[in-house]
Amino acid sequence: MGTTKHTDGSFFTVLLQDQLDGLQVFQENQWIDVHPIHGALVVNIGDLLQLITNDRFISATHRVLANQVGPRISVVSFFRPPISPGNNSMVCKPIKQLLSEENPPIYKEIDARDYFNVYFSKGLDGTSPLLHFRL
Repeated sequence: MGTTKHTDGSFFTVLLQDQLDGLQVFQENQWIDVHPIHGALVVNIGDLLQLITNDRFISATHRVLANQVGPRISVVSFFRPPISPGNNSMVCKPIKQLLSEENPPIYKEIDARDYFNVYFSKGLDGTSPLLHFRL
């Protein structure tokens, strides 16, 4: 099993890899292997951090290739707002201190629940859900 090209729908993601290769990030039009380092954590910037920083930080496009060596075991934590049914959802918008006439907002104010509805309904198709929320 692996995962296709995607970004994470979180502020950021923390990953503890096992010792098997397979994680790749897309940078400068090429896929780069993220080799495991014993005891190290991988931190990916997610879509919600990209939104609130008005593209100052960009989501990490990545994928995981299937490996024939053996089972992959990874521990991952997604840092995102809760979206439990019946609870109020967090409003996400560009941080006003990062905005100016030279740097106007790129994204509209959104409810996190609306973002995750788009994220989960479209699946991991390689396109960012943030495209739906651009001004």
